[in-house]
Amino acid sequence: MAGGSSRIPISMLLQDKSSLPEDDEEPKKQSREDWRKAKELEEARKAGTAPAAVDEEGKDINPHIPQYISSAPWYYNTAGPTLKHQRPQDDRKKEFSGIDEWYRRGVDTSKVVTKFRKGACENCGAVTHKKRDCMERPRKVGAKYNGAKIAHDEFVQPKITSDYDGKRDRWAGYDPANHREIVEEYQKIEQAKRELRAQKLKENPDGTDEEDGEDGDEDKYVDEVDMPGTKVDSKQRITVRNLRIREDTAKYLRNLDPNSAYYDPKTRSMRDNPNPNLNPEETDFAGENFVRYSGDIQKHAQAQLFAWEAHGKGVDVHVLAEPTKLELLQKEYEKKKDQFKDDVKNTVLERYGGEEHLKAPPKALLLAQTEHYVEYNRFGKVVKGEDKPIIRSQYEEDVFTNNHTSVWGSFWKDGVWGYKCCESFIKNSYCVGDNGKSSGLARPPPSETEPIAGPSRITTSEYQKQELSAANQKQTQKDSGKEGKSGESSSSSSESSSDSESESEEERKKSKKSKKKRKKEKRRQKREEKKRQKQVEKAKVKDKLQLALMAEEEHQKRAVELLKMDERKRPYNSMYEAKAPTEEQMEAYQMKRRRDEDPMLQFMEK
Repeated sequence: MAGGSSRIPISMLLQDKSSLPEDDEEPKKQSREDWRKAKELEEARKAGTAPAAVDEEGKDINPHIPQYISSAPWYYNTAGPTLKHQRPQDDRKKEFSGIDEWYRRGVDTSKVVTKFRKGACENCGAVTHKKRDCMERPRKVGAKYNGAKIAHDEFVQPKITSDYDGKRDRWAGYDPANHREIVEEYQKIEQAKRELRAQKLKENPDGTDEEDGEDGDEDKYVDEVDMPGTKVDSKQRITVRNLRIREDTAKYLRNLDPNSAYYDPKTRSMRDNPNPNLNPEETDFAGENFVRYSGDIQKHAQAQLFAWEAHGKGVDVHVLAEPTKLELLQKEYEKKKDQFKDDVKNTVLERYGGEEHLKAPPKALLLAQTEHYVEYNRFGKVVKGEDKPIIRSQYEEDVFTNNHTSVWGSFWKDGVWGYKCCESFIKNSYCVGDNGKSSGLARPPPSETEPIAGPSRITTSEYQKQELSAANQKQTQKDSGKEGKSGESSSSSSESSSDSESESEEERKKSKKSKKKRKKEKRRQKREEKKRQKQVEKAKVKDKLQLALMAEEEHQKRAVELLKMDERKRPYNSMYEAKAPTEEQMEAYQMKRRRDEDPMLQFMEK
């Protein structure tokens, strides 16, 4: 719509009419044909078949601009198509100060005044301020009265108008010449150091290498500083912050293919595996996502998914708020799910059969071959192709010492541990093989204080006690008979060494049996004491429960009385001391509380 007719003000039309001769006709109104041609020209400009309209500056006007934007007001006095009325006007533009303009500091020393001027400061004589604004020390006789030592005038400060960036300029008003003082100061220090070094060199020409090595150049390279972490030294003007170790390979150098895993330079992270084709056991770096799929992270993700699904089906559970409840629900769900699968499987097998095909051995056993690759070293340990076995004990296993072929604790007899290979009961003893099984000298005598471990610690019932006592009596009778027989045989053959060995064994058995009897008697006494203590505790608990029941009945009666009373007459119990209820009080409350769901409640009240 930019190519529309220009809107000429009425004053110009009247002026043009007055300037025309009387014979000329008045300007005619636009005909229908002219309006149609203007419309077609506008459509052609929009379609791009006709050139766009040009403003007074020679710039093209977009034909798609609407008419209410492109048409200028009648008072703007435009003679053709233009968009000047839409641009910022010159009379409204703000002029901002330049980058070099700033307030002047100090006083104007170019002018020297010798006489007091009218309207100047009465104290110092400067024209740029009054007496009340004077920053000089008050004089005893002001410059107005003696006209001596009239101060210089201050500079007339310019009015600075800053734009958005100028208001936020940190270096506004900074004079770079001020930095020259710092540079000159350091140059003086360097010059003094050179002179001192030259003087030392004249005094001691042999010590040049040591001093050059100690002082040297103050500029240090980053490679000479300790790499990991951050180090700030007072002697070194350098700070190294979180630089990687130079021996490590950068992540983006793992695979130079631009289509490989993406490396984020801002966070220095590479989440995907840069070499997915290689064996995971051979790669040094498998991406940072590897951590997300190891450990208990997958288990936690499954629990989160289960919580979302359960919440969507109406179960109020949350991973962080109720983790125990969620874990129990998930276990129960998995159990029922497996049970349901087994039931479906069994029903299919019962209907169609084919259970024998499910019990077939794996294909690796049927075909006697597998694609599982395992590599061993010459010592028989797994090098590649199989996960390392999990160490289930902190102690070394299958370590045989002192010629033994079995470990300590592989043999058990009469409440004592030993070695199975030689039946020796002495730990760290030397193995003698089958010769040690025939001799009973390897077993240590059990001490009275040492408790007998194993099956002898198992408690028995009263019936078993009676049977054990009867068996012990029979055994003592047999032993006494044997003792008589052995006495007769010893009198007949006292010279033989076998009789002496049998007597020592019989004495050892007797001492062992007497010790067992004593220990059994002690155990029986302890059990009786425990029973008596339990009975006393039960009686105490019953007494406490009876008291709690009575207190609960009184409390219920008191509550019924308070409910019957008027609210205004009901006592106020603000000083009531609230304590945690005991177990007996909780049990009494559960026994005495009213159960509305009980069908026999109405009969009990009657």
